[in-house]
Amino acid sequence: MERNSAKALSKRAIILDRDDTIIRNVPYLGDPEQVALLPTAQEALCLAREAGFLLVLASNQSGVGRGLITKSQVAAVNTEMESQLGMKMDGIYCCYAAPGDPYGSEERKPAPFLIQRAASELGFDPARSFMIGDRWSDIASGQRAGSLSILVETGTCDNEEKERMARAEADFIAPSLLEAIQWALDKDDE
Repeated sequence: MERNSAKALSKRAIILDRDDTIIRNVPYLGDPEQVALLPTAQEALCLAREAGFLLVLASNQSGVGRGLITKSQVAAVNTEMESQLGMKMDGIYCCYAAPGDPYGSEERKPAPFLIQRAASELGFDPARSFMIGDRWSDIASGQRAGSLSILVETGTCDNEEKERMARAEADFIAPSLLEAIQWALDKDDE
């Protein structure tokens, strides 16, 4: 039994936000036909997969909690994203609560819940893993889970204070997902 636990802890993951990290952000995206990969997403995730990382999606999808889209629409968008990537994620974890929902506040990023749940279910070590996203909530979520956090400059932040916080707290800032993955792979080799 200990051998299996040690083996599970040796697994590592690249944990990714979805919108403006892997795909172009369309507010409350529920239409799979609007899914568009960001330019380096496929190449970046292929590199991570080849290096032996699990690929995990951790995404706040508050449009469900706001009644603007359904869970099945989110799933259809995720399926289309995987189709365009040419690979499946090892795990997809979404929080559907709207900001301010008292029942969802412990699950929404910046809380570490999605990463901790993924680590428990998929058997990876958050301390050997990397969280990549375009917002402060992604950076904070990764750090609270014990992961290194990488800010990608592929999104547009609508809150200057949170953007400053993200830049100050990120372990690394990358202009693209490809450069974020390359930094993670270099860091993993250290």
